[in-house]
Amino acid sequence: MFALKRKTTGEVIFDLANNVFMLCICFITLYPIWYVLINAFNDGKDAMLGGIYWWPRMFTFKNFEAVFASPGIMQAMWITVAKTLVGVVAHVFFTAMVAYALSRKDLVGGKIYILMGTVTLFFGGGLIPTYLLIRDLHLLENFWVYIIPVLFSFFDLIILMTFFREIPEGLEEAARIDGANDWSIFLRIVLPVSMPVLATIALFHGVYQWNDYFTGMIYINNESLQPIQTYLYRVVAQSSSSQMMVAVQGSALTKTVTSQSIKLATMVVTTLPIVFVYPFLQRYFVKGMMIGSIKG
Repeated sequence: MFALKRKTTGEVIFDLANNVFMLCICFITLYPIWYVLINAFNDGKDAMLGGIYWWPRMFTFKNFEAVFASPGIMQAMWITVAKTLVGVVAHVFFTAMVAYALSRKDLVGGKIYILMGTVTLFFGGGLIPTYLLIRDLHLLENFWVYIIPVLFSFFDLIILMTFFREIPEGLEEAARIDGANDWSIFLRIVLPVSMPVLATIALFHGVYQWNDYFTGMIYINNESLQPIQTYLYRVVAQSSSSQMMVAVQGSALTKTVTSQSIKLATMVVTTLPIVFVYPFLQRYFVKGMMIGSIKG
């Protein structure tokens, strides 16, 4: 048995200071989220008095009732869920397909394609040329503006391409001997063995799709096509919260909710779904990043 090495006084002090520092960072990071949450569950008129720091003083669901009473929020939530699901599937499949092609050593011009893609990591066309392109593609006021422009990501391609190059060539050779073509190899062999890295890319793009408010703000004027994050932007930055107050006038909610409490409740409604989903995909994220970034 080996005796455990006792820590020196300096090491103990360093560990203690490091733990205190990290706890402070965690508190600074998490407390604003907790503050929004407790005030969202507190009576709006009571919250105006202040003094709510740790727990709701007058717990209520009335703020959330007022949010869901708005006719537009459920439509915005549906658009967000639809664009996240469709966008993730389309993005992962399309990017994986291109990454598989570029991972092949016998692809003619493969290095040129990779060089062209690398340039896009550092330089972009800018907002105005992008808007003109979206307009000419007839994607303005169109649901597919959330999907088509982000079908491909060269950053995600690098992760996938690195992983695909680690797949043993013997698998493909055996499949070709059995008569499989490139599509069969890609769909029946490459994708099934690449689930960890595919889950990583799905998580990347899923979080992006859920949090994206800019696309709906720039390219969509029709409120029935705007996602929940654009809806939240309108509530927080514009007068939508006041319009929501008008929608609940005359009901019992008027006595308990305020414009500020509606804003906080809307923030919670738009944020919690992705917060709940993320921890379940975290292990795939870490594993996929390691597999896709380390070459053996």
